[in-house]
Amino acid sequence: MKHNTKIRKAVIPAAGFGTRFLPQTKAMPKEMLPIVDKPVIQYVVEEIVASGITDIVMITGWHKRSIEDHFDYPFELEKRLEEAGKEKQLAEVRRIAEMANFIYVRQKGPYGNATPVLCAKNVIGNEPFAVLWGDEFIHSKPPRLKQMIDVYAEYGKPVISGVRIKEKSDLSRYGIAKVKNVKDNVYELIDIFEKPDPDRAPSNLAAHGAYILPPEIFPIIENLKPGKGGELWLPEAIEQLKKIEKVLVCEIKDATYYDTGDKYEYLKTVIEFALQHPDVNGNFRKYLKSLKL
Repeated sequence: MKHNTKIRKAVIPAAGFGTRFLPQTKAMPKEMLPIVDKPVIQYVVEEIVASGITDIVMITGWHKRSIEDHFDYPFELEKRLEEAGKEKQLAEVRRIAEMANFIYVRQKGPYGNATPVLCAKNVIGNEPFAVLWGDEFIHSKPPRLKQMIDVYAEYGKPVISGVRIKEKSDLSRYGIAKVKNVKDNVYELIDIFEKPDPDRAPSNLAAHGAYILPPEIFPIIENLKPGKGGELWLPEAIEQLKKIEKVLVCEIKDATYYDTGDKYEYLKTVIEFALQHPDVNGNFRKYLKSLKL
């Protein structure tokens, strides 16, 4: 089947506990960890908006209230900034609230990364939609999601983002795709091997992070049998979806992947963005050079 409906909505699952960052994430969502002066999830939202989507469904939990607050209008803060004449900061906090139409849904159901997708069902309805995780992002021009939307517009098929993993030893950290080339950077997904032995990986193309899915994914998830750990897993749902129609992988051009759900990769991301930040890059670069390690 071919879907021709325009992608109008994006889902950001953001209900996880962030156990890899405890105790920091005991009271603060992992999606709100700062990359210099912006939380991780804001980079994800900005990518979605830059790709032409302004209806964003966030799947949250009881411990994620600060995400909602971040994308809301902070009346008292705005008033204080205005009175202090801090026009630049005032414009930025207003821009954050005005970027998109935010819809919040509390996650219900078993654990696993397919559950938050299913929780968006009643908001999404009978149309295709995008899914992006809230604790990682890809920097590319054009944005990753825009490249995927263009592939969807051409083929009308589900699309997963793909990124080449440079270090062979890192292949065991991701879902690695076995693919067949369709055209240029577009591939047909044959299979995904979750965290394979690097010597047995079918390629170095990791297929994860962002998805364009049809509404047919909902009944598939509803009928999934719990997998590893008694949880519902999106890769298993996509495996079922492949039996109905082709699933494509769009290798993202000019892509830099930031896995901010991992401590080491998160720290690398903070340093890289600090070295690019106009307010601190010069002094920060001098400081790093001055360290005697």
